[in-house]
Amino acid sequence: MLPQSRRNGASQEVNLNQENTKQPGRVLKAPEHFLDRAGISQVRQEAKSGRRDFIRKAFATAAAAGASVPVAMAQGNPIPPEGGDPNILNLPEHTTGLGQGVATEGYGKPSKFESNIQRRQSPGLTQTTQASVSFAPLQSLFGIVTPNGLHFERHHQGWWDIDPSKHRLMINGMVKTPKVFTMDEIMRLPSVSRFHFIECGANTAVEWGNVAVPTVQYTHGMVSCSEFTGVPLITLLQLAGADLKKGKFVLAEGADGSSMTRTIPMSLITSGEVLVAFGQNGEMLRPENGYPLRLVVPGVQGVSWVKYLRRLEVGDMPWAAKDEAIHYIDLMPDGTHRQYANIQECKSVITTPSGGQVLLDKGFYNISGLAWSGRGKIRKVDVSVDGGRFWRQARLETPVLSKALTRFNIDWVWDGKPAIVQSRAVDDTGYVQPTYRQLRDVRSTRSIYHNNAIQSWLIAESGEVKNVQLS
Repeated sequence: MLPQSRRNGASQEVNLNQENTKQPGRVLKAPEHFLDRAGISQVRQEAKSGRRDFIRKAFATAAAAGASVPVAMAQGNPIPPEGGDPNILNLPEHTTGLGQGVATEGYGKPSKFESNIQRRQSPGLTQTTQASVSFAPLQSLFGIVTPNGLHFERHHQGWWDIDPSKHRLMINGMVKTPKVFTMDEIMRLPSVSRFHFIECGANTAVEWGNVAVPTVQYTHGMVSCSEFTGVPLITLLQLAGADLKKGKFVLAEGADGSSMTRTIPMSLITSGEVLVAFGQNGEMLRPENGYPLRLVVPGVQGVSWVKYLRRLEVGDMPWAAKDEAIHYIDLMPDGTHRQYANIQECKSVITTPSGGQVLLDKGFYNISGLAWSGRGKIRKVDVSVDGGRFWRQARLETPVLSKALTRFNIDWVWDGKPAIVQSRAVDDTGYVQPTYRQLRDVRSTRSIYHNNAIQSWLIAESGEVKNVQLS
């Protein structure tokens, strides 16, 4: 049980002043690459038998051994208690010498000291790397924009680097004039740029039944946010003379071997939000993200953001494609299937402190995280440090954009006692992020997709942060 002060919500608003920050907290980062090939093979065997203990034990072993664990930034070179800091008193080489030349690297790369920050596959999740997922390192990112090189991936047949001079986009179906566009023709049209999140419908899927994975990268890392640049799809449909009255849906088809096809409601397209995108964060799309052309469908699960986009067909009814009739549907408690559940509901997660990290000191911490909603803007985020008994409203950092990630922060002084930190987001429609109990009352525990329940992180007296679920 948590201490009495936490049960009564005694942790009030923290003023950022010298008294509260004279004992600033330090965070030990979470382990990376905590399983080798043999371990991954064993995870797959354990998963087949319905057991999940091995991956948790492997993670604990890696953390205890310090396997590839980066230390807190100052811990590896601490300030001496007396005699002055040699890092100030002695001028380093980079202050006295000549640095590297301009454009030594034609395309800039991160610092070698940040090489551990990578998107990563989840051990044992899939049998092949071509039909798999990589997770964005949410615990190591700032703001709301995901760098292109860290954007999560979901592939059904692997990724391709397609020659843009040979790529074509066809528009047919209920149109007056079927069209075929080259990349040059699309990029000559008036374009727009907008920030939006993209989240796989299976994000947080492994947590439906119980705690399964240790860090936020693996619980929530199938979400990213970018500035996408492209032509509104409605513009292309108008050029083809699409029947916008009788044509109620558009089928989007990708050019990869998985034959990814998804039905897009015309109501989303006529709003002007849906883009045929070629740009991401100021440059062309990366091959892993659909180069040279992908669909951007704000607020809708990522599978509808069809990559390597090659065809759009206007029709009067949904197509019930294989990834709409067999996959990406929700099994309800009464045995029925919920189909075409496209919108990603309001969701949030605390990224610091989060699973696998260690709080090294009592004192001041900035609790930080991300919130998003497929229905619009985030209106507020509440944070609890006592397992949901008492909530305080966090700061929403600007910009707060529609259907984009929103960064939130709140001040907290940790007294060294056990705490359970949670975040609860509310969007501008009034929708409140549910607890696991509330979500399971509606969906049971047999679902795979669309898990937007409140995430809980337990901070032990040792400072270790673990993934837990509250009933």
